[in-house]
Amino acid sequence: MRTSNKVLSCVSALLAAGAAQADSSDPIIAPIHNWSSQIVMSHVIGKIFESQGNHVEYVTTDSQAVYESVRLGDVTFEPEVWEGAFGASFRAALEKGGIEDVATHQAVTREDWWYPMWTKDACPGLPDWQALNDCAAKFATPETGDKGRFLGGPVDWLKHDAEKVEALGMNFQVVNAGSAAAIWAELAAAEKDKTPVVVFNWTPNFAEAVWPGEFVNFPEWVEGCDTDPAVGPVPDKTFDCGNPANGYLKIAAWEGMKEKWPTSYAALQKVTFTNAQIAEMAKLVDIDEMEPEDAAQAWLDANEAVWKPWTE
Repeated sequence: MRTSNKVLSCVSALLAAGAAQADSSDPIIAPIHNWSSQIVMSHVIGKIFESQGNHVEYVTTDSQAVYESVRLGDVTFEPEVWEGAFGASFRAALEKGGIEDVATHQAVTREDWWYPMWTKDACPGLPDWQALNDCAAKFATPETGDKGRFLGGPVDWLKHDAEKVEALGMNFQVVNAGSAAAIWAELAAAEKDKTPVVVFNWTPNFAEAVWPGEFVNFPEWVEGCDTDPAVGPVPDKTFDCGNPANGYLKIAAWEGMKEKWPTSYAALQKVTFTNAQIAEMAKLVDIDEMEPEDAAQAWLDANEAVWKPWTE
């Protein structure tokens, strides 16, 4: 009986070792961008791949150029394809080939102009964009003169806010933040004396739990309003619309991943996060001030029931 138990133990050990055997000696390349949820999510998924025996390396990558990098196999996957910010780059890469639409998160996204609720006291007609424009002087700064100041996201997010301002004839000037952290710093500073402020924001993230607010309602997004002047309320202008109010959040992967790292590819196909889960990832860094790697491990430790089935 003792011999039988030893045999069974050896078999179990061999099976466990086999389960964690690497698909390839080459590393899976995970991208790192300039907002917290994406950084933590890359590490969360990377650690899941490492639990399967594969090796993962992280590279800082431009958030628009990454789709070309994935298409060419220089980056293995992209965990956060936001429709509003990166849909055009993603679709262009899909048309060229080499990149796959692997999965869609449960999360629903929105990315647009946004204000904290105290701003509505100074501009009661909000969230209507025309009411905001009528209040433009209340957002003016020495930097923008008599125009209102809109703090946009980093330039590489390509939100086309200046084109929107021009198309809709708004009395605003777009100033781009250097990072997501700069937007949060702007909101924290404005909160102290309830200074009216309008900034680029997005959901899911932690911010609305800290600063309740609303998105500005621009003319409704219609497919083509960003490319065809005939689409949208202004006949000769593009970008005369808001961003999609119910945007997708997808996962992309290099088409060669399924053959080179089949175990991790199979897991990636199952990955899906909710708005609340993604907001929690961002909160661990932006509010709790954890390092992204530590935040990823903390999320994994607290959510084994969520991600373990993806590896089975």
